Amino acid sequence: MKLKLFTLFIFSISFGFAQQIFTKDDTLRGSITPERAWWDLKYYELRLRVNPSEKQLIGSTIVFYEVLKPAQTLQIDLQPPMILQNATQDNQTLRIEKMGDNAYFIHLNKPQVKGKTESIQVYYSGKPIEAKRPPWDGGLQWTKDKDGNDLIATSCQGLGASAWWACKDHMYDEPDSMLISVTVPKPLQNISNGRLRQVVDNQDNTRTFDWFVRNPINNYGVNLNIGNYVAFTDTLMGEKGRLDLSYYVLPYNLDQAKEQFKQVKPMLKAFEYWFGAYPFYEDGYKLVEVPYLGMEHQSSVTYGNGYQNGYLGRDLSGSGWGLKWDFIIIHESGHEWFANNITYKDIADMWIHESFTNYSENLYTEYFFGKKAGAEYVMGTRKNIQNDKPIIGVYGVNKRGSGDMYYKGGNMLHTIRQMVDNDEKWRQILRGLNQTFYHQTVDTQQIENFISQKAGRNLSKVFDQYLRDVRTPVLEYLITGDKIQYHWTNCVKGFDMPIKVLVNGKAQFIYPNENYKTLKIKGLKEFKVDENFYVLVNELKER
Repeated sequence: MKLKLFTLFIFSISFGFAQQIFTKDDTLRGSITPERAWWDLKYYELRLRVNPSEKQLIGSTIVFYEVLKPAQTLQIDLQPPMILQNATQDNQTLRIEKMGDNAYFIHLNKPQVKGKTESIQVYYSGKPIEAKRPPWDGGLQWTKDKDGNDLIATSCQGLGASAWWACKDHMYDEPDSMLISVTVPKPLQNISNGRLRQVVDNQDNTRTFDWFVRNPINNYGVNLNIGNYVAFTDTLMGEKGRLDLSYYVLPYNLDQAKEQFKQVKPMLKAFEYWFGAYPFYEDGYKLVEVPYLGMEHQSSVTYGNGYQNGYLGRDLSGSGWGLKWDFIIIHESGHEWFANNITYKDIADMWIHESFTNYSENLYTEYFFGKKAGAEYVMGTRKNIQNDKPIIGVYGVNKRGSGDMYYKGGNMLHTIRQMVDNDEKWRQILRGLNQTFYHQTVDTQQIENFISQKAGRNLSKVFDQYLRDVRTPVLEYLITGDKIQYHWTNCVKGFDMPIKVLVNGKAQFIYPNENYKTLKIKGLKEFKVDENFYVLVNELKER
């Protein structure tokens, strides 16, 4: 058996998740509970006082909501060791019932009337979860900079925003806008999402920074970045006009930042070309230095890549192209389109964030270095694919899928592009996604249906293969004289992905399925599969 590996070198014999036991806490955290479903989140007013010496937060959240259907119990989430202490509506104290570890059911006194906008205010304090390995194992990070000043940052994707502030901690519902008001000791600054409205000097040697976000924002995208920052600014004339760019860094890194952050404007130009206008012109674009690697906080992208190209100086693709640009600037900013503009409703669909953003690295490379370079980059990342479990996780329990959502997901999209076989049409599909689902939360089926419709082909089996199965499809073929027999194996039932091949130096598509098909070529000398397709190829000697 001759096996040509265009992908990885290890198969997994497990095609699904191992049996898992989920708790009531998992359901309360990960599902649209009845206590969440009856009200639509409209606006947050988040107010926090940060005490670095005690690693403590004291805060309140005013939650504005529209009543979709009458009910009297509302769920707010806050994770220990933070404690929700009080809740009020119209200055009346409300009864609070703690459910499990993280959920609080707030019992309303006032009858809730369909169509009305109401608000509640919740008060809380405590020492929030400390990040152990941010951003992957996140929470609040309390550190010092080189000058001994406090440097504090949040990162909480997956863990949940309720690790440090009380909110409706499910991704399906976003506020239309929000205020983030944070009080910190002088001379520290807090940098958060949106635009700075005001800084208030208080009599207790603290300052309050009021940031306002004019666009919908997902919970984990909200962030605190507290430090002794210096700032510089720039502007970009983009697709929607003037975009304000702001950079916040530590003083001793200012010169390096001014040089390294020159990559931001070309990056934004490339992504506007591929994906459409930057989604948050009203809130501007910020890049903020933090003590961890970085993350996609909306309009407040965080950066900790050491002012160097690559991923901490490494090329994750091994192609050489990954050292031409700063991984964190490119990847985390790509999330402004896929994560912050288009947001998953359930973390089981996290591939919508990570597969497209991984693929954005390829597109950035192509924009500046050519199509061949982009293809070499994305194909080079295949060595990182594990094929350990499906990319899509378990719904309703806050369970993400495999880390293959990055490299395998990016290669899936690269493969679909080959099937579309029209670069401008593919670009319009990507731009169309960001236009059709502008500032929306979505599920996998919406994305699959959109791409299938615009591509003009039912791609459901392709998505099933790459998102819901761990096997890499194998194109198996046998050459006998001038006849090629071929079919798909190691695949989901009904898998019918067309694939481009080179026959005697000429490119053409063939249309395999699970049954053998025959192609007759007079004077057959060469048969080769286009390596841009993420598949394995097995040439048989006999059937």
